[in-house]
Amino acid sequence: MSKPVVLIAEELSPATMDALGSDFEIRHTDGADRDQLLPALADADAVLIRSATLMDSEAIGAAKNLKVIARAGVGLDNVDTQSATEAGVMVVNAPTSNIISAAELTCGHILAAARNIAPANESLKAGQWKRSAYKGIELYEKTLGIIGLGRIGSLVAERMKAFDMNILAYDPYVTAARAQKMGAHLVSLDELLESSDFITIHMPRTPETMGMISDEQFQMMKDSAYVINVARGGLIDEEALGRALDAELIAGAGIDVFVNEPAKDLPFFKHDSATVTPHLGASTEEAQEKAGVAVAKSVRLALAGELVPDAVNVAGGVIDPYVRPGIPLTEKLGRILSAVMKGVSVSAIEVEVAGELAERNVDSLKLAALKGVFTDVVSGHVSYVNAPVLAEGRGIETRLSTTTNSPHYRNIITVKSVAADGQQFSVTGTLTGPKQIEKLVGINDYEFEVAIADHMLILEYQDRPGVIGTMGMQLGDRNINIATMDVALRHDGAKALAVLTLDSALPAGLMDQVGEAIHAAKTAEVDLEETGR
Repeated sequence: MSKPVVLIAEELSPATMDALGSDFEIRHTDGADRDQLLPALADADAVLIRSATLMDSEAIGAAKNLKVIARAGVGLDNVDTQSATEAGVMVVNAPTSNIISAAELTCGHILAAARNIAPANESLKAGQWKRSAYKGIELYEKTLGIIGLGRIGSLVAERMKAFDMNILAYDPYVTAARAQKMGAHLVSLDELLESSDFITIHMPRTPETMGMISDEQFQMMKDSAYVINVARGGLIDEEALGRALDAELIAGAGIDVFVNEPAKDLPFFKHDSATVTPHLGASTEEAQEKAGVAVAKSVRLALAGELVPDAVNVAGGVIDPYVRPGIPLTEKLGRILSAVMKGVSVSAIEVEVAGELAERNVDSLKLAALKGVFTDVVSGHVSYVNAPVLAEGRGIETRLSTTTNSPHYRNIITVKSVAADGQQFSVTGTLTGPKQIEKLVGINDYEFEVAIADHMLILEYQDRPGVIGTMGMQLGDRNINIATMDVALRHDGAKALAVLTLDSALPAGLMDQVGEAIHAAKTAEVDLEETGR
């Protein structure tokens, strides 16, 4: 019996080869050369890549035996995950391979900023001896503000505590008790910006987080503060950073990631107080070796038909065909719930399954809900397997309950959350008709029926005449077309909820403007077209 073929498309460490072992036929090709790659994929069972190999729909289509694409790194920009999923190909990466390297680089930028290491180095090598020009500050008893207390943010907190820094943190998905265990005090974003001497950001790049540190936020900071970004390009508005440094609103910055890479000659590069590095977060020998070994182990598991911890698309275990259509629905419900909560700190998430589905194994629906909840709020890719780990790491209790009693629909799935302050949120969905159309049928105390779309707007307001017309005018004036809409009254009749599906995404800030125009109590924008990390 022939061995499965594992294609190595880029240079990987010897440790990667050792981790694969002798159970496979190992072949090598130049993944950057399409003329070599496509024929080499023809009978490959697995392909190991880094960043130079493009696994798009053409490449996946050429690989008729392919079962797994393994990216030895964190990002998946060069992998068409949707095409892979449609072809039944598992996609795996190494999401934790670089967390220590990224955390250490963050700490390095903090130290470099405090002691003017980069400009002092450049000055001395230019033949100048300017000790007084580069007087720094101690980190001792200074305040470090960490935006995003996930895996990397937590490692930064742990390391900088050794300098006796006071740690503040902002993260809507971490409880105060969990933050305290990490030695951090949970505060609002505004308080963090106003109180911190050093500010480091560790958030995913989403429409909501792009430019989350901009002119308004720089105005809040101390003029002695430093900002650090080793997470995602664009979280700190690059033009606003230049303006803040020009106006001496802050003392300096340390930036490793940029909106467009390679980055050259950005306006803030001219400032000695801005230390910049060319996206070095994962550029260590250890991180590269960890990535290779991790994906090699995943390949072994995948080709053995076993559960793969680092799979980023649907993988692992046999899922009942009757349950399978509920997986994408439940994931979307989780993302809608996240939008409705709008950053509220969560202590528990529960999935309720009612109807005929309750007679089947629906464990995968809990995983799908967790994946949806975290997709738009944490750094890195979220998979059906690592979603429970993310919940556990944030001290979030997860539950799954089932009942065969479903009076209004054959099956309904509800994703609920309990906030740290006791507030409860819920979204409910179902699949209808022969085409199994995904419907949103409930939010909190409101009942309605709307087909789930890529772009949705949800508004809760005091029920009164004229609101719908005002809302339509606000959107129409900005060329936003309403595809469908349903309005539900709360049981006591005091408030109403409008759920709109739109033909396109809302421009930044428009949701709040619409909410203000109709005096909405709550607004939420849902953009399912934007894939999370």
